Amino acid sequence: MSTGTSGLFIAYEDIWLLDGVRTPFVDYCGALGLVSPIDLGIKVARALFERTKIAPPDVGSVTAGSVAQTSFDAYVLPRHIGLYSGVPTDRPALLVQRVCGTGIEAISQAADAITLKKIELGLCVGAESMSRNPVAAFTHRSGFRMGQVEFKDFLWEALLDTAPGVTMGETAETVAGTYKITREDVDRFAELSFSRAVAAQKSCFLSGEIVSLVSETFELSGYRPRGIQLPKGVASLTVDTHVRPSSFEALSKIPPAFGGVQTGGNSSAIVDGAAAALVGSGAYAKSKGIQPLARIASVATVGLRPEIMSMGPAPAIRKLIGDAGLTLGQIDRFEINEAFAAQLIAVERELRIDRNKLNVNGGAIAIGHPLAATGIRLALTLSRELRHSKLRYGIAAACIGGGQGIAVLLENPN
Repeated sequence: MSTGTSGLFIAYEDIWLLDGVRTPFVDYCGALGLVSPIDLGIKVARALFERTKIAPPDVGSVTAGSVAQTSFDAYVLPRHIGLYSGVPTDRPALLVQRVCGTGIEAISQAADAITLKKIELGLCVGAESMSRNPVAAFTHRSGFRMGQVEFKDFLWEALLDTAPGVTMGETAETVAGTYKITREDVDRFAELSFSRAVAAQKSCFLSGEIVSLVSETFELSGYRPRGIQLPKGVASLTVDTHVRPSSFEALSKIPPAFGGVQTGGNSSAIVDGAAAALVGSGAYAKSKGIQPLARIASVATVGLRPEIMSMGPAPAIRKLIGDAGLTLGQIDRFEINEAFAAQLIAVERELRIDRNKLNVNGGAIAIGHPLAATGIRLALTLSRELRHSKLRYGIAAACIGGGQGIAVLLENPN
């Protein structure tokens, strides 16, 4: 059955999210500020193999993403993550990039490969260093002209969509106007995101998906060692550093970032981090006696006007449930990336989502949004929440810069 909505939709018969893990998400220019995203990706991949006891040689392919080019060897990010985590040399690696939807896209690519009988098990990784975004120039290869030396902050400039000439933050302001979302609305939502994340951190729910980071070296026979070096005085990183009590009164004092309701306090936190997941066939899971974390039921990806890219989750979710033959009422939990509070509230209102089902353990406003890692984090957190609360269906979704939306339907195997 099709909704008739343009876009991509695929239903999967017997594809499973076996397990996943992530690093702590650490504030911009903090303790991970000098660490390559490749090394963060290697760490989560190694930790995932150790956690699941799945042998790296079982992996048929590696699918990894990192949105920004934050190291000179960024081209080989998926290849190095695979090799240094123990995946055999003869297994291919693919770099994917769908901006904020990259993590979900990586999972979908692995599921597609399994469906096409190319592999039985795929390693999916999203790794992002927001801190290492360069100060860059793209026009000086042939030299400098007088008065035309131009170096810009890539992290800031990348917020601008040059087609409509608006920033991603301004797209949130546009939907805030359309849905009559006030400054109080967004600050109240941010307060809730922080309070839920604080509670999830205190209850150790979040720690169940986090691997601690320490300074360590990754060896690979015949090749140069790599590794993670934490700053002097930092022995380990164990928790998300942006999660903190944040009252409405404190949030309401932060000045606007884009001339409207959005501020640095009610927008997604800028953090560094990585996440990994193993996606396998039902036959593989049964052969290894693995109890999967969730069934990957279907994925939908859509496009929409760039100037309202913030609304991307709404049409993506509509297509996902429509083509899957479900209703919104059948969805027990939603994990939607909190790029901006106004964006989340607009999607919530457009789809009439019960807030008690939405981001119940906090979201990116509190936890952070390391671009490529976010989609895997959403799927992982959602899967664990479905099992924790003994619920059946959940949807993870994200808006995507340039005007897209992506959503994945997950089912609790229990």
